[in-house]
Amino acid sequence: HCDNAVTVAAWLSNHPKIAWVSYPGLPSDNNNALQKKYSPLGAGAVFTFGLKGGYAAGIAFVEALELFSHLANVGDTKSLVIHPASTTHRQLSDEQKVAAGAGPATVRLSVGIEDVNDIVADLE
Repeated sequence: HCDNAVTVAAWLSNHPKIAWVSYPGLPSDNNNALQKKYSPLGAGAVFTFGLKGGYAAGIAFVEALELFSHLANVGDTKSLVIHPASTTHRQLSDEQKVAAGAGPATVRLSVGIEDVNDIVADLE
């Protein structure tokens, strides 16, 4: 999980359609030192990122994926994706979504144990 997640997070952080990636396993993340101290074996498999293009881009992105399952649970061995603004947090106002970390462009991944090349190909 952790190896796949850091590979995917690094790939996303260099993608031109991605605005930001929040994953403590990345050296550029503000919490990287804490992650190394408290979780030396890896930062886990769940992280968020923001798509350029906002709400509509988030919905289109999730709908285009084939390998990822569109589910709200996390921690499975298969790769999962959710666009919180249009699903789990849809009842909130835009301001409340942003305050909860579920802004219009936010996507949450739970990276699984599939071949990392297949995971990246699906995200592309």
